[in-house]
Amino acid sequence: MAVCRRVDTARLVSVLSLVRQRYAYLMFSRFIRPVGQWVVVLVLWTGAHDAWAGEQRYEPLAASVQSLLAVSLRDMQRPQPVFDSDAQKADWLSKMGARLPQRWKPTERERTEFLLTVRYEAQRAGLDPHMVLGLIQVESNFRRYAISSAGARGYMQVMPFWVDLIGDGDASALFDARTNLRYGCTILRHYIDRENGNLFRALGRYNGSLGRAKYPNKVLKAWRRWEYDGFGDESLAASR
Repeated sequence: MAVCRRVDTARLVSVLSLVRQRYAYLMFSRFIRPVGQWVVVLVLWTGAHDAWAGEQRYEPLAASVQSLLAVSLRDMQRPQPVFDSDAQKADWLSKMGARLPQRWKPTERERTEFLLTVRYEAQRAGLDPHMVLGLIQVESNFRRYAISSAGARGYMQVMPFWVDLIGDGDASALFDARTNLRYGCTILRHYIDRENGNLFRALGRYNGSLGRAKYPNKVLKAWRRWEYDGFGDESLAASR
């Protein structure tokens, strides 16, 4: 009899498991599928334990500053980053691509598109692309759909209030790679200018931890990992 009870229990567990699976599928079909990107967001957020997502603080902006930031978001031409030569471009993409986490950027096309966009947006904002790569590593570990407990989103963990402040109010756009990188680089450039070129303090503002060294030090350390030593001088940081 004891054996029979164990068998029956096993069958009951199996049936309950099947019921749970069917219920989960029903919930997915009715409620989650229409907003499928949020499933990806949840999965990536729960796996983002090795990222250091922050929280930019809302600060009132002068009308002139707000206008300049808003204008910088509108020019969405095809990314055309600057290289000294085609050989340098190929070498840079190869070396940087090899350092990207294959889990999140599994194909060469994805790696190439991402890196070209990062380089373009960084150069456009007068930032060192390798510093920006280090910041992305720290903020989201290159997860496009990462979302922090504070609500920061995407590669550069941009807070949604920025979309209301200088954008069109569509916070879901922060999961678009190009848009997220444009916001992130624009915001960091703003903080650098506000801090008179002090990158350490600007990084603190970016992360919402101004005055504390832990986050800026993490970004500066990650930046060293992304430094490029091929084909001439790659120093493009107007923030130095």
